[in-house]
Amino acid sequence: MSRYRPPRPKGSFYITPEGEKAIRDEVFQLWKVERPQVTSVVHEAAKNGDRSENGDYIYGKKRLREIDSRVRFLTQRLENVKVIHDKPSDQNKVFFGAWVTVEDEDGKETTYRIVGPDEFDLRQNKLSMDSPLARALLGKSLEDDIIFKTPEGDRELYIAAVSYTPPC
Repeated sequence: MSRYRPPRPKGSFYITPEGEKAIRDEVFQLWKVERPQVTSVVHEAAKNGDRSENGDYIYGKKRLREIDSRVRFLTQRLENVKVIHDKPSDQNKVFFGAWVTVEDEDGKETTYRIVGPDEFDLRQNKLSMDSPLARALLGKSLEDDIIFKTPEGDRELYIAAVSYTPPC
């Protein structure tokens, strides 16, 4: 059996100002705080002689590679994303950055924010704009019904509210 996996489709290049700040904060934390600490540990471990059996040295070097790789990925991502600051002219339609409250057939309401693929987090109800639900929502208006596909089958939701300011 082959280990080949086709490349993942590229995500959208949009990000909210909050998402950009979170990425910049992560780069700062990794590069200015964590990397110097790990470098110091590796430096001290290298003084101890035989590096082939020195756990601090081996795992420190591994962690440095992980940090460098993550910082490289994040800085390249920051160069390619477009930060969306503006609100759309028609605020009754769902666009990037909107907080959307949807209601299912049982009357249960859920509020999602449509964000870029770099910042989605379902625990915080941040929905990637590349997800099936967000694709179904984008461009729709307040009080529209939407249908989207799930693994269990088609699901229908009603757009109860659209806002471009954070809910209280």
